[in-house]
Amino acid sequence: MSLHIERRDAVTVLTMDRPQARNAVDPARADRLYDAFIESQDDDDVRAIVLTGAGGHFCAGADLKSVADSPWSYDPEGERGPLGPTRLRFTKPVIAAVEGYAVAGGLELALMCDLRVASETAVFGVFCRRWGVPLIDGGTVRLPRLIGQSRALDMILTGRGVDAQEALSWGLANRISREGQALNDAIALATDIAALPQVCMLNDRASALDQWSLEMPEALRNEARIGAHSLAAGAREGAERFAKGAGRGGAPDESGAS
Repeated sequence: MSLHIERRDAVTVLTMDRPQARNAVDPARADRLYDAFIESQDDDDVRAIVLTGAGGHFCAGADLKSVADSPWSYDPEGERGPLGPTRLRFTKPVIAAVEGYAVAGGLELALMCDLRVASETAVFGVFCRRWGVPLIDGGTVRLPRLIGQSRALDMILTGRGVDAQEALSWGLANRISREGQALNDAIALATDIAALPQVCMLNDRASALDQWSLEMPEALRNEARIGAHSLAAGAREGAERFAKGAGRGGAPDESGAS
């Protein structure tokens, strides 16, 4: 699988390109995907990342042929998942652009993203269920947190496919695009996010992620602590811009504030 890396202003687009295998990932390609995410996170000019697949599919998961030839060895305690970046906590918004299959480990790659833009062709599923291959790239953790235990177990126990409309109704997909348009729509969404005041948005994102591991009182205190940094970093200036007419009625703020 080749991995294409493209910059679109403040957005990095990572495209898994192995269409003959529906972009299945083997160990070497998992390492390349991990490295690409680290590079994008470390680049101060990148404000959002879009992950997609070439050839009409997102990703079919682990390359089972490589698993059959040489069983994968991975460190359950390590910072890398079998498919690469799936154990990272990203410091920037990540959006999956899904055409066709996002199944097995491909589903897990989509789940690690903040948002999923799915085309009408998208199918999500735990297809590895039929081969006795487990979810070990975050699927049993992120899927219940995202769509709830009952729906997650429906997918995990049966291995059935979930189409785009059902995924949207469950919150598994955030947007539905016309066939072939998921990437363009995901880039547009990422560009809009990249144009927002970054400190406040990223801090609110961090608080939303932190709260999963905290009891309610501590989660509220954590939100307050993080919010204090946002206030100090420019919320007053934003309020002043609003008072002067910027962004009224939901219109974008054209000031370019960071």
